[in-house]
Amino acid sequence: MPIFLWEAKTRKNETKKGEFEAPDETAVRSHLRRQGYKDIKVKTKPKDLLEYIPFLQPKVKEKDVVIFCRIFATMINAGLPLMQCLALLAEQEKNKTFAKIIFAVKDDIEGGSTLTDALKKFPEVFDELFVNLVAAGESGGILDIILNRLSAYMEKVMKLKAKVKGAMTYPAAVLLISIGVVALLLVKVIPVFQKMFEGMGGQLPGPTQFLVNMSQLAQDTWYYAVAVIILIVLAFKWFKRTDKGGYLIDSLVLKMPIFGELLRKVAVAKFTRTLSTMMSSGVPILEGLGIVSKTAGNRIIEDALLKTRQSISEGRTIAEPLAETEIFPTMVVQMIAVGEATGALDAMLAKIADFYDDEVDTAVDALTALLEPFMMVFLGGVVGGMLIAMYLPIFSLASVV
Repeated sequence: MPIFLWEAKTRKNETKKGEFEAPDETAVRSHLRRQGYKDIKVKTKPKDLLEYIPFLQPKVKEKDVVIFCRIFATMINAGLPLMQCLALLAEQEKNKTFAKIIFAVKDDIEGGSTLTDALKKFPEVFDELFVNLVAAGESGGILDIILNRLSAYMEKVMKLKAKVKGAMTYPAAVLLISIGVVALLLVKVIPVFQKMFEGMGGQLPGPTQFLVNMSQLAQDTWYYAVAVIILIVLAFKWFKRTDKGGYLIDSLVLKMPIFGELLRKVAVAKFTRTLSTMMSSGVPILEGLGIVSKTAGNRIIEDALLKTRQSISEGRTIAEPLAETEIFPTMVVQMIAVGEATGALDAMLAKIADFYDDEVDTAVDALTALLEPFMMVFLGGVVGGMLIAMYLPIFSLASVV
């Protein structure tokens, strides 16, 4: 359907503007009149040629979906009809890609689909967890409550991801700066010193000669180095996509010193938070574990959760098979066992998630404090070592004089 640009005045004579997708201009005017607008002006929105190039379109971010959930829940709770909620959400959505998706969901529902079936058509935006919780909300008549839970869950998961990214950003940034400084010294600075050393005559000290050779190599074969780096990155991505490669890499990640323990805590926090949200929303535990395993982000943990699911389907409790996987800490398993015994597993899982959120905070702070001096010493050692090697011939000349 075409998109129309409109401008109108409210009952208080305030000018409002917006976009609306409708079959024709008459439908837009009718809709705006029902909203209480007057002095309505409508025109067809000019077509943007860039919208036909997919990779140039804005991506739908997690934050966009969280805001969508919050406003959607508020509208439903206020008693607005579902179609009106979606129309308003699509109109005020600034992300063009997401606005089109909301309009498409609205059109599907108008055609007779349920909200769940309409959302399923956009798995890149609404994942399996989102769709299943919405289905539970629709069937139970508590869609506004479910959407509020979803937005709260997604906000906490976003914060968790931000903490991990923050911990990884500092060492990555220092490493990139180190590589940049070394490349600059090799390509631009050392050749200047090399010309000066050639004028002095005599044999260069070992470290200086090594740097001169490295500089020459970098100038002659830099394009080979770039090609090799690109090939290594592509090969790593391909290897990770394979079953054996992905399993091996995920296993090594969990065994890494410091980082491995942090990622394990993140995985526990995400697992318990997700399963708690699903169970409190009425999703059966077997179905919940199947969905949670797909969102684990690590094949070792995914495999452990699938084995746990299989054991539960055979009549065992959730705590026993979790303990056998040796992935989850003993405290987590014991707290889950208590939750099962008392019939309050969803509440216990939420408590575990809150505890491990704090643990991740502590681990990130400790990791940052540990890495900061280490990375500074590393950067200073590399750059300082190169500078000393470049000035060694000058020191030697001074001693001879």
